[in-house]
Amino acid sequence: MQRARLRIGVSFTLVALAAPAADDCPTLVDRARKAFESRQFEAAITEFGRAVTVCPQARPLLLPLAQAQLMAQRLPDAIRTLEELLQLDPVNLEALKLRGDALYLAGQEQEAERSLQAALAIDGSHQPSLYALGRIYYQQNRFPEAVERFRAVVGLDPKAHRAYDNLALCYEALHQDKEALQHFLKALDLVHKDHPGYDTVYADFANFLLNRNEYEKAFQFAAEAAKRNPAAARNFFLTGKALVRLGKHELSLRWLEQANRLDASYPEARYLMAQTYRRLGREKEADEQLAKFRELNRNPRARR
Repeated sequence: MQRARLRIGVSFTLVALAAPAADDCPTLVDRARKAFESRQFEAAITEFGRAVTVCPQARPLLLPLAQAQLMAQRLPDAIRTLEELLQLDPVNLEALKLRGDALYLAGQEQEAERSLQAALAIDGSHQPSLYALGRIYYQQNRFPEAVERFRAVVGLDPKAHRAYDNLALCYEALHQDKEALQHFLKALDLVHKDHPGYDTVYADFANFLLNRNEYEKAFQFAAEAAKRNPAAARNFFLTGKALVRLGKHELSLRWLEQANRLDASYPEARYLMAQTYRRLGREKEADEQLAKFRELNRNPRARR
């Protein structure tokens, strides 16, 4: 019996010696990456933060730490982490681009533009920075400048479906419908089979068609967007809006109510629901939705 106990004790000791320490560098980094991949961003921040203090080479961990902070909407933390990384590595393109993203989301648009331009000064063909700068210009209604950046992206990558989608939006804003249609169709052709999860261009094109009174086609493209991404409230809103325009009010409510379930802070869905309830004679529900719409307009949503 004594020998048995001894053998068991020795085996436990060997296992303990073979197992890595719970807080060693590889273990922490592995846990952090797995947490990030599973979208547990707060856990990823914790593990990357601990890894930074443990690992002999901490600098490579600052970028994924900032990425996790950005995804967790901890914008000041992400910006600080990226500033620290750029102090150590001023020509880090990914850090400059990510800092541009974080600064833009934080409402610091000029600083965001400067960060992206700094990345492009190092490498004028850095597609992520070109694309991000184009998006900023689009949001600022600087459409010709946005077109220039998106055209640079597709010049570097003829299969850049997101850039074609954004070019279409720019041309739409410039009232150049022929060019907008051309680029929407190019984006749709690229994503049809090769990017089955990409829904945005279907929603964007549906909105384009709605604004041109092509309601049946708009319904088809919006419904396809909802099929591809059933978690996006906008896709259901656009489908419901097309059905309202087609006079199918009862059916439209199913889509609008789902948009509201997915995003209760979507003011456009609330307003259209109020109008639709009113048309159906459901005055109480119409008043409720209109009141919520007014409340949401008093408290606009944060930038996304």
